[in-house]
Amino acid sequence: MTKKVFKGSFIALIIALVYAPIASMVLFSFNTNKSFTRFGGFSLRWYHDLFQNEAMMQAVFVTIIVAVISTIISTIIGTLAAISLSKQRKIFRKLTLTATNIPIINPEIITAISLFVLFGMLHLPSGYLTIILAHIAFSTPYVIITVYPKVTSLDPNLSDAAADLGANTFQTLAKVILPQLKVAIIAGAAIAFTMSFDDFVISYFVTIASGVSNISTYLYTLKRGIDPKVNALSTLIVLVVGIKIAYDYFIGGPRKERREKIRG
Repeated sequence: MTKKVFKGSFIALIIALVYAPIASMVLFSFNTNKSFTRFGGFSLRWYHDLFQNEAMMQAVFVTIIVAVISTIISTIIGTLAAISLSKQRKIFRKLTLTATNIPIINPEIITAISLFVLFGMLHLPSGYLTIILAHIAFSTPYVIITVYPKVTSLDPNLSDAAADLGANTFQTLAKVILPQLKVAIIAGAAIAFTMSFDDFVISYFVTIASGVSNISTYLYTLKRGIDPKVNALSTLIVLVVGIKIAYDYFIGGPRKERREKIRG
């Protein structure tokens, strides 16, 4: 009994440490005053001011657009690269996968400086183009390492069977291979989107003096002041993430799999 109580208390402590700051942020997003430590009463003031703030809304717009574009492109590149790697020789495959892991384990500041120097050598003006290219560059490896294990688990005879039935390469890819990789592709795209949405260091370096800011770089410019609208924005993001998780749990995910098994 004591052991169970200890385990329960330990888990509760961990949950409190993780979620207490988020709960505090949500609470003070409804605060009437600017204080981050003293709650003066319930109000939607900061949510109203948030949508009236053009600079912050522009940062949200840039973040979403860059994340969506970079996710789509990196998912396509990463998926095709994973499929192609599975057909290569073992030595080349291992070398490529090892090289793919370098941007993932490499410190983000090193990647940021490298991209900054590269874009400077290519004389690319910092702005939308550089931030999208940078996000594609660091998101693609995550897609590859997510999709590749699923590719290697596919039955190679399926492609041969499709070819015997008259399917060309594109038809085999679209109707045989990609449907079986759907779950892995969605997972890779989700990781790529999250990495892009959350990035600060690389985005900051590749958009210096361009006037283009995503949420992370915009919030950095507010480091000298307290802006309660940040709490409101963060709460909305948490709400969207929470809805997505609830949807996956109650409608998709394990419950959906159980329903499909019952129907089958």
